[in-house]
Amino acid sequence: MSDNDCIFCKIIKGEIPCFKIYETDKIFCFLDIGPVNKGHALVIPKEHYENLWALPDDLGKEIFKACKTVGKAIVEATKADGLNVIMNNNKAAGQLVFHAHFHLIPRFDNDGHEHWKQQEYPNMDEPAGLAEKISSLIA
Repeated sequence: MSDNDCIFCKIIKGEIPCFKIYETDKIFCFLDIGPVNKGHALVIPKEHYENLWALPDDLGKEIFKACKTVGKAIVEATKADGLNVIMNNNKAAGQLVFHAHFHLIPRFDNDGHEHWKQQEYPNMDEPAGLAEKISSLIA
């Protein structure tokens, strides 16, 4: 399964060049051409799935293994102090390419990148009600 208009599907097919760093029969990893920090890579399934909810559950183990394997190598190669593993799902969350992908971003002490701002609930009734609502939707 692929999407003929998807840039990541074109990369996997070899129609667009990339800096490949890892590949299995189901997973493809390459350097992001617009990195947050040098060494920023993407881990993607070879088959086209739009986001987290479209990914088959059995593919999760292989994606997680690739994130660990490639992430460790990125940290060693770049001498990073840490690593972010991030997946954006849908436009509101910052997804720009609608082919499921995980960002492996090497982080360095004092690299200047900040995490999003946290907020507080105005009272504890709100998170209690929200947790109950979310739990009731899990089948």
